[in-house]
Amino acid sequence: MEEKRKYRRLPISLKLEVSEVFKQDNDVIRDLNAEIEVFDISKNGIGFKTTTLIPEGYYFNATMTLESSEQKLMTVVKILHRFELPDGYYRYGCEFTGMAGIFDFVFNGYEDLIDKQ
Repeated sequence: MEEKRKYRRLPISLKLEVSEVFKQDNDVIRDLNAEIEVFDISKNGIGFKTTTLIPEGYYFNATMTLESSEQKLMTVVKILHRFELPDGYYRYGCEFTGMAGIFDFVFNGYEDLIDKQ
């Protein structure tokens, strides 16, 4: 099967907590307290799973630190799609929006680290 993604997905193990999601029209859902497990990352976005049902098309703020960098990456994540898993979890595909220029440098370092393993 031909890969159609623009950027390579890299395995990662991150845990984040999402307390609120929002839409651009100021629609906010608060007090989610969703613990999410990020399982892959690319220059374009993340894949994660959680037991919390989060609506598609919403955004949340994320702060991440990759193994290859001491830099904290702060970005807004948009939820693109959701798939229900048989174990009670939901799997999400998301894209980064409004990324800082430092992301390319940090992701290139992380990709090099993964390739050396």
